[in-house]
Amino acid sequence: MIIELRADDFWFPDTAIADEDGLLAYGGDLCPERLQMAYRKGIFPWYSEETPILWYSPHERFVLYPDELRISKSMKQVLKSGKFEMRKDTAFAEVIRCCAIAEREGQEGTWITREMQEAYIELHQKGIAHSYETWYQNKLVGGLYGVEIGSVFCGESMFSHASNASKAALVWLAQNDHYKLIDCQVYTEHLESMGAKMISREEYEAFL
Repeated sequence: MIIELRADDFWFPDTAIADEDGLLAYGGDLCPERLQMAYRKGIFPWYSEETPILWYSPHERFVLYPDELRISKSMKQVLKSGKFEMRKDTAFAEVIRCCAIAEREGQEGTWITREMQEAYIELHQKGIAHSYETWYQNKLVGGLYGVEIGSVFCGESMFSHASNASKAALVWLAQNDHYKLIDCQVYTEHLESMGAKMISREEYEAFL
C-alpha cells in the first residue's frame, strides 16, 4: 500500500512497506525539513513533471565505500596530470542545472524538475547539499551533487562535458571529504567498475 502524504504531514511510513520497486509514498512537499527527514530514513524523492512527488526506499542500495574505491591506471594518469582543477560548492546551481539537462541513454526528459532544483539549492544554502566540481581552463566541465547526512553522502546526479570529468569529481569526493559511505542510488557499469556494489536496505539503514 502506497501512503499519501499531506503538506502538513511531517512523517514517513515504515520503509519495510515499500513496494517491489521501492515506492513508499507520494505527495507532501520538498521543504528542507521534510527532505532532511527523508534522507535520514534512507528515503529520497524521484518523480517527473507528470506525477506527484514520489518517495522511494529501494530494497537494495548501490553504494561505494571510499576505502574500496578502484581507480584505473588511465584515470590515475588523468588525475596526476593536473589537467583538471577540483572545487567544492563554487557553482552548485550550475551543477544541478547541468545534471538536469544532461542527455542520458534510454531516458527521455529529466527527473530533476525545476521544483527539485529549487529545493536542493535551498538545501545547499543551508549547508546540507554540496557540489563537487571539475573545472578545465576555468570552465565547469563536470561534477556531481548530493546530500550530506552525517558520514554518508547521498549522491543525486552527475554530468560530464569532458572525458573523465565526472569520474574525477567522484574520486575527489571519495578521497578528500572523509565520508564513510557514498550512496550512488542507481546502478551503472562505470560506478561498479570503480568499486560500487549493492547492499540491502537493512544494511544501509543500519549505517545511517
